[in-house]
Amino acid sequence: MAGRKDKSHSARVSRVVIAIAIGVLLGCLFAFFYPHGLLRSDLPLQNRRLGKSELQVQSSSPCESSDRFKNLKADVVSILGKNSVLEKRIKDLTRELKIVEQLKDHAQKQYLALGENHKAGPFDSVKGLRTNPTVIPDESVNPRLAKLLEKVAIQKELIVTLANSNVKSMLEIWFTSIQNVGIHNYLVVALDDQTEEFCISHDVPVYKRDPDTSIDSVGKQGGNHQVSALKFHILREFLQLGYSVLLSDVDIVYLQNPFDHLYRDSDVESMSDGHNNITAYGYNDVFDEPAMGWARYAHTMRIWVYNSGFFFIRPTLPSLELLDRVAARLSQEKAWDQAVFNEELFYPSRPGRDGLHASKRTMDMYLFMNSKVLFKTVRKNLNLRQLKPVIVHINYHPDKYARMKAVVEFYVDGMQNALDHFPDGSE
Repeated sequence: MAGRKDKSHSARVSRVVIAIAIGVLLGCLFAFFYPHGLLRSDLPLQNRRLGKSELQVQSSSPCESSDRFKNLKADVVSILGKNSVLEKRIKDLTRELKIVEQLKDHAQKQYLALGENHKAGPFDSVKGLRTNPTVIPDESVNPRLAKLLEKVAIQKELIVTLANSNVKSMLEIWFTSIQNVGIHNYLVVALDDQTEEFCISHDVPVYKRDPDTSIDSVGKQGGNHQVSALKFHILREFLQLGYSVLLSDVDIVYLQNPFDHLYRDSDVESMSDGHNNITAYGYNDVFDEPAMGWARYAHTMRIWVYNSGFFFIRPTLPSLELLDRVAARLSQEKAWDQAVFNEELFYPSRPGRDGLHASKRTMDMYLFMNSKVLFKTVRKNLNLRQLKPVIVHINYHPDKYARMKAVVEFYVDGMQNALDHFPDGSE
């Protein structure tokens, strides 16, 4: 009996073991052929997670959704703001790099020209010195102005204009166009209290000089030409402090940043009163005198004058000498400041007179455009109308305010007929 019980017990154990083995085997087979299970979802895991998050969003309250939207919107605005700041910084750095490269090149040339004597190089390899070294800044000349310029100027450069209350309407267009372009290094020299208050109320950098009885009456009551003559006296302090100045009249509209288009290789870079290539950049004008017979033709070199209402001047000794000469003559003669400016800049040395040894460069007449070029030529030419100048100077026309507004409408607002109703010249 005992033996029969042992046999039946061992048989049951064997059947259990076999059943377990068969179960494990079947489990392995199912695991191999159906890795995702028999009841696999059609949605991938990522979608199932997304669905879960969607359910959570749907289950969240409307207030939470609104707050989240506001936060996301605020993040987007913040990112866009940082992006615009970055773009501006990149532009500023690019401009600064360009200036540094120019100054480095000029310094190397100065060192080669002013260093030890050396032999001339091969044919067509010799270049003379054009960029004179700058003066050592002297802050004792005007400490108050020196502190202001430290805040306003960029890379020791800035735009400067002189203005009194007689040109208030044009001054507003002037500084508004500058602000719209994104120029920060500019300064108004206010010649009366009203102009100073007007600039302060519009967040415009302004400087009012200390009282000076010799020039105060001219500054407060003078017209365009008298104020224009005054600038040569005032500019001297800026140069003595070591700053390069882009001198600007108020009848100018800014459409691009002029500092991106300067060469900085001369004492004076000026816009021209010329209206085409030969008048702006110079030409050989042949004078005919038939009575001379064989020698009837005499060749003359001609160039239309530089405009004393828009020029870039570096703080060099020749530049300071130019300002001194012009200011001295204007205080003694009844003369037009632009005529004196050009005579001192261009007339050569001769018996009884030492000419000014200042280097000069003529600006591109289509970038730095006078109003004769605009109204006589550019507005009538379909190709030239597509160009965008750096500035437009309304120097040839007396209806300055109206034409300045029209320039803004044409180039900024896109009104294609804004210039059409004006005559070429003055009526």
